[in-house]
Amino acid sequence: RRMKLILNILVILFFLRVGIKKSNAQNIRNSDKPNIIVIFTDDHGYADLGIQGQLDDIKTPHVDAMAEAGVRITAGYVTAPQCTPSRAGLLTGRYQQRFGLDENGTIPLPLDEVLIPSRLKEAGYTTGMTGKWHLEPNHIEKIWIKENMPELVGKKLKPKDIPFSKKLAYMPSERGFDDCFQGEMNGYWVNYDLNGNSIEKQHIIDRRFRVDVQTEAALTFIDRNHDKPFFFYLSYFGPHVPLEATKKYLNRFPEEMPERRRYALAMLSAIDDGVGAVRSSLEKYGILDNTIIFFISDNGAPLKINKEDLPISFRGGAWDGSLNDPYIGEKGMLSEGGIRVPYIISWPKKLPKGKIYNRPVSSLDVAATSIAVAGLSKSKQLDGVNIIPFLEGKKNGDPHDALYWRFWSQGAILEGDMKYLKAGRREFLFNITSDEHEKRNLIDKYPELASKLKNKLQKWVNELHSPGLEEKQIRERSWYNYYFKKK
Repeated sequence: RRMKLILNILVILFFLRVGIKKSNAQNIRNSDKPNIIVIFTDDHGYADLGIQGQLDDIKTPHVDAMAEAGVRITAGYVTAPQCTPSRAGLLTGRYQQRFGLDENGTIPLPLDEVLIPSRLKEAGYTTGMTGKWHLEPNHIEKIWIKENMPELVGKKLKPKDIPFSKKLAYMPSERGFDDCFQGEMNGYWVNYDLNGNSIEKQHIIDRRFRVDVQTEAALTFIDRNHDKPFFFYLSYFGPHVPLEATKKYLNRFPEEMPERRRYALAMLSAIDDGVGAVRSSLEKYGILDNTIIFFISDNGAPLKINKEDLPISFRGGAWDGSLNDPYIGEKGMLSEGGIRVPYIISWPKKLPKGKIYNRPVSSLDVAATSIAVAGLSKSKQLDGVNIIPFLEGKKNGDPHDALYWRFWSQGAILEGDMKYLKAGRREFLFNITSDEHEKRNLIDKYPELASKLKNKLQKWVNELHSPGLEEKQIRERSWYNYYFKKK
């Protein structure tokens, strides 16, 4: 009897110890490293969130609720007014001009650049992505083709002319992402299925509405990895053209409006539903409070100046239906309409609720912030900063001494409230915090300040992979003639 009692006590102690260990592990999981989700929309203008308060036709209740539970940043910027360089800046945390990826059609994201997921894996994170990648070699990247496939130089190329074997090393599955469901429209490069199973890397076809598929891939990742720290890049391909939406979303916008606007609103409504579903999934698993969610657009909307309501079937470059109000300009420009974007960050456990933050931050800050909250030391290579202390109110002043841009024959610097912009030989100075923002050029009023900022910009561009600024304005001329008419 005594032996049986001792055995029973030992069994009870064993299970108590296991329970305590399990409880401690769960406490560590819940209180230690936060999950990180980066939601990156595509050609999504500043105006197009309900909480921005610019337009009445947009319906984004889930993103608005996330902003009300977190921080809405009114001066959030990306590093380029175009898809590929903007994504390269976000995922490396470095100005992409430092490694020669200034614009679409030059090179893919170089293989020696370290991305956020690779850094976070050092801190024990599981990583994943879905949606648009746009950082692998393609048929218009002349510099890469000349160096890697010289036999194609001078030929008229199609996407299929770059074999997948040449792209593979550049794909997200080889760049630090454990789980991949990468694809823009109907074709996806995956290593897990939407039932939650790991599978061999392969191409699959899913002909359903792309936004819904990308949301489902994100939810599946959360189901697979909710019990460990994770980083997920949800790169929605919307509202970028070609425009598409299902009746479920289109029926939410029965009002009279341009058809391209209706489709943009429908696509953004689908994205908004996706944000709501992601937050609900996190809440179901008890991890919403300790999950950081960034919501950012990759650049401003392409208005094509006149916002022509071309047929939805039109497959070329066109207005995508999104809007940049109240800012001037559009995708491709270094005016505010091209680079100032929706920017929200939510972290219920740490960040204040419903805060509006008005100082300039950058998409570069996603990498630096992620690395900091994961407990890693910041690399000296990074150009961003950890913005959490600024959003908490623990640090004063601006996160950045200055933000810089160079794109085509444009260059710009933002220091404090003042922005110097050079487009070819035309020069501007704006107070971007004033009601006039870029409607009034202050360069004649403050010539010494403009000269100081110009010199600072020149110093920065001289440090880049290809130094200097172009003087001859070609590609942007029609935009600047329209938006900044000479008086």
